Amino acid sequence: MPLTGMLQVFGLRLMAKAALVAGRHEAALTRFDQILVCQPLDLHALASRAHLLGQRGDRAGAIETLYRLTAAHPEHAAGWFNLGFLLEEAGVLEPAREAFQCACDLAPDLDRAWFGLAQVHIRAGRLDEAAAALQVNTRLQPFAPHGWYQLARLHVQRQANEEAIRIIDHLHGFEPRVAAQLERETGLQASR
Repeated sequence: MPLTGMLQVFGLRLMAKAALVAGRHEAALTRFDQILVCQPLDLHALASRAHLLGQRGDRAGAIETLYRLTAAHPEHAAGWFNLGFLLEEAGVLEPAREAFQCACDLAPDLDRAWFGLAQVHIRAGRLDEAAAALQVNTRLQPFAPHGWYQLARLHVQRQANEEAIRIIDHLHGFEPRVAAQLERETGLQASR
């Protein structure tokens, strides 16, 4: 790209950032679209465009942009995670599973990708796979209650009440409200 094109893109980036800071999301979206005319594979412009489209409720546009991003930058785990999130939200489970799996493969420590993968498996009725993904999620985030909560509910669903009670006991140590909620919902009592 010639110097004038690079300067143009630099200026568009500054204008997009200024628009975002000012809360002018449509103006920022226009600037990101202009960047993509000059540099169709620009990672930051694609990611920002998808985010802004998702914010304004254009899920289809955000998904299309994230497909472009992941095709151009298949090594970008966050792009795969965001794509999986939107696809799962739309109920498109197999492509969501594939996207979350790519995110997990690229960034094995991306705990929220493992959580998303588990959610897709739960919705698809693949409980063993969901449990495995939640075990990774809780290993990565041992003091985040969301993974533990889902894992306990999954154990109850699989009729593994002893495992669920162990999780409730564990949650009492750092998230007693979540533990109490699980006790109410499941009818199980921690051994405390």
